[in-house]
Amino acid sequence: MKKNKISKNWVNKQRRDTYVRQSKVDGYRARSAYKIKEIDEKFKIFKGGMSVIDIGAAPGSWSQYVTKVVKSGKIISIDLKEMENIDNTIQIKGDFTDTDTQNHIKNFIKKKPDVVMSDMAVNTTGIKNIDSIQTGELCKEAMIFSKDVISEKGIFISKIFMGSTFNEIVALGKKFFKEVKVFKPKSSRKDSKESFIICKNLR
Repeated sequence: MKKNKISKNWVNKQRRDTYVRQSKVDGYRARSAYKIKEIDEKFKIFKGGMSVIDIGAAPGSWSQYVTKVVKSGKIISIDLKEMENIDNTIQIKGDFTDTDTQNHIKNFIKKKPDVVMSDMAVNTTGIKNIDSIQTGELCKEAMIFSKDVISEKGIFISKIFMGSTFNEIVALGKKFFKEVKVFKPKSSRKDSKESFIICKNLR
């Protein structure tokens, strides 16, 4: 009974959500497209011809937005789940935390990417501290990968949860990059503890 009530509340929340409704109008697969759009507008991330890696890409809304901006650029999208095709993207199905998958991604890289972005998060347990720690580990994994492959003036973007790993992740960002900012888009739900870390220019 409780599960049915939660499901009904989620459906009602989706129906009232301005960004959910707008995503249907704009043809985006998820409301998360507006998060990367806000990040781009604030920090001037994407330009035509850029090479971008999208980690945790499914259902593909971040890649959808970025393809419109980078146009002739190259996008590699990775996720555990199958995704419908997106123009001008190379899609890799696999577990990003697996070394073989990371090596597979590197095989597709002809030049060092300009941007590595990650919207990865674990399947939530409902225990916020555990969810924060596990998603934090994914963020660190993506950041370490980006440090190894990204261009000198490259940019790393990732979901980050406020919690016990927050300061550790920000410190790691400052170790690898010269400029580190944390930003919560308006399109991120108010009751969500998520923010996004934006790191620029390798040290």
